[in-house]
Amino acid sequence: MKLFTTRQIAKLDKYTIENEPIEDIDLMERAALQITNWIVQRFCNERKFIFFAGPGNNGGDAVAIARQLADLDFQCEVLLLDFGKGLKGSPAMNWKRLEEQDKVELKKIHSIDDFPEVGENDVVVDGLFGSGLSRPLEGLPALIVSDINRTTNTIVAIDIPSGLMGEDNTGNNMENIVRADFTLTFQFPKLSFFFAENEQYAGQWEVLPIGLHPDGIEQEKSDFSWLEKDDIREILPVHSRFDHKGTLGHALLVAGSFGKMGAAVLASKACLRAGVGLLTAHIPRLGYPILQTAVPEAMASVDQHYSVITEFPKTDPYSAIGVGPGIDQKQNTRKALCYLLETAQVPLVIDADALNILSLQKEWLEKLPEGSVLTPHPGEFRRLVGEAENSYQYIQKQIQFSKDHNCVVVLKGAFTSISSPSGKLWFNSTGNPGMATGGSGDALTGIILGLLAQGLSSEEAALIGVYVHGLAGDIAAKELSEFSMLAGDLINHLGKAFKKLGISEQDFDNL
Repeated sequence: MKLFTTRQIAKLDKYTIENEPIEDIDLMERAALQITNWIVQRFCNERKFIFFAGPGNNGGDAVAIARQLADLDFQCEVLLLDFGKGLKGSPAMNWKRLEEQDKVELKKIHSIDDFPEVGENDVVVDGLFGSGLSRPLEGLPALIVSDINRTTNTIVAIDIPSGLMGEDNTGNNMENIVRADFTLTFQFPKLSFFFAENEQYAGQWEVLPIGLHPDGIEQEKSDFSWLEKDDIREILPVHSRFDHKGTLGHALLVAGSFGKMGAAVLASKACLRAGVGLLTAHIPRLGYPILQTAVPEAMASVDQHYSVITEFPKTDPYSAIGVGPGIDQKQNTRKALCYLLETAQVPLVIDADALNILSLQKEWLEKLPEGSVLTPHPGEFRRLVGEAENSYQYIQKQIQFSKDHNCVVVLKGAFTSISSPSGKLWFNSTGNPGMATGGSGDALTGIILGLLAQGLSSEEAALIGVYVHGLAGDIAAKELSEFSMLAGDLINHLGKAFKKLGISEQDFDNL
């Protein structure tokens, strides 16, 4: 799915009106009906709905939803924010329809004294301001938002919580934004929904289709995408009957140190589960019996040092190299990493301590082999690129970093983002909070390494790796619960994740 800015979505609305063709009021009715259906499926009509409507199209949506619910015997009250200018266009037409229906209690808000009594079980619907907002809320709208947030009621936001910008909230007054429990957005999620600091405003968000014109969507260009199953199925490799371990790639994993051999074990298991033909793990001497016992399918390359990495084997036999999980940051390890960067002729997957070493030696970034994949968590990424005010600025830095260093960056999080040297960025749709556990990142490194070694491009390996990593976590959480998941559980469910990508949902449910 393409993701668009709020300005682009407005263009798609206009394109749909002109080319479907459809009247603006009818498109608004269609959008409102989607939210009405959502509400009917989740709430009984014994609860009162209090709508706060602004003077624009967001308010027009709110008024239309109230009318539709009233026809279904829901008790509704609409409070219109009145700036004394009167409504225009479709919002005015919907207000007139509501007056003619005569089933909804209608009031206008001229001052904060007009804020209504809100019952304990009432549902508040926020339709004050939509995605066209271009400046922070202040004055009466800010006071209304503050009073809405002080209620303990369920809050449902139409399209976007009032006060929240669709992309960049730098300079916004974050105190004057509705804190919704549910946000029902139209056709596409807003970019700001993918940022951790905005979860408190958007709550649980859901995308409702409103039938925007497919030709307009196809023609509108975007560098942002929402990574879904069909995208992965298109690029997932298919093995030949005549494939063997020699044709499915040979990966080198450099991992582990004293006290952190678990990272090497987890990454090794994940790499093998990702389908690589052969895996050699280069580890400190102390890790030899651990690896050979825990991962007998992997071959071991043993460092001369007992507890840390100080060297690398010759890299000629390997089709991809992963480095970083649990290697620590000792001086000898730093020197070895520098040598690897200078001599490697294949793409690297760089994670964890290797990233921390690079953040201390930023000049080494120029040595990155073309097509390498970096997999930082937010803290590691900050150390690499410096501070930013918010997540939107960080993804701009992420995109620029990929361009500058000709690499793929996997910025891990709730909606892991993957950037490519072309300037494109994807947000991942799989995964859950149960994956927030030690070793989950090591597993991701192993998966991407295993895919990269099989000959996939760095972009394809990262996209498949991130999606399958999250999907395996979702399957594990369904079976075991998010609360008690371990990184090993995720790895153990990789097989089902890959299988789910190759068969129908119905077949999968019968596994």
